[in-house]
Amino acid sequence: MAEIKMEVIKEADLTNNCPECFNQELKLSFFQKHSYGKFIHKTTNEVTSELECKTCHTKIYPVAWTPDIERVFEYYQKMAIPQKSSIKLTSLFYIILLISIAVIAAGVYFILEGVLV
Repeated sequence: MAEIKMEVIKEADLTNNCPECFNQELKLSFFQKHSYGKFIHKTTNEVTSELECKTCHTKIYPVAWTPDIERVFEYYQKMAIPQKSSIKLTSLFYIILLISIAVIAAGVYFILEGVLV
């Protein structure tokens, strides 16, 4: 089963007021989804964000954002440039591929030589 990780692209400390505790310590984070399996590592275009207050440790959802927070979010969203989506094959995939090619080649060789008949 593939392990899915949300890796941080960009983090920023904001000086806007928290809608819950009215303190000025907010942290905005942007994450990109990465999937790690035994044979393949996949990077997707999926980018998510999270806004959290450092003082009261609550997640602030977009419903509670003020216009100031929305403007700052849009600014940092333009700065958070994700990696290109890609697929990378692991060394285990290549090892199994080479072994299977060698086994098939040996089988074809023995069949053509008439050893296994």
